[in-house]
Amino acid sequence: MEYRYRPVGVCSQDMVIDIDGDIIKSVEIVGGCAGNTVGVARLIAGMKIDEAIKRLKGIPCGLRSTSCPDQLAKALEEIKEKIG
Repeated sequence: MEYRYRPVGVCSQDMVIDIDGDIIKSVEIVGGCAGNTVGVARLIAGMKIDEAIKRLKGIPCGLRSTSCPDQLAKALEEIKEKIG
């Protein structure tokens, strides 16, 4: 199932996440630092939601308290709540 998330406090503007059960099939991050966002998206493809959250949550970006990976973790937490 495809989900959309609008990140807050980062350069990226939108995240499109495709989930199958508890597995992340694909992630597309619109905006942000392309090399980093594409890299993160490819690294977590095929990963379980809980594992991705554990690895990404709390990562800052420079002086910001959040980052695109951290926002992706927040998106995955919201998705996890929705799918129960």
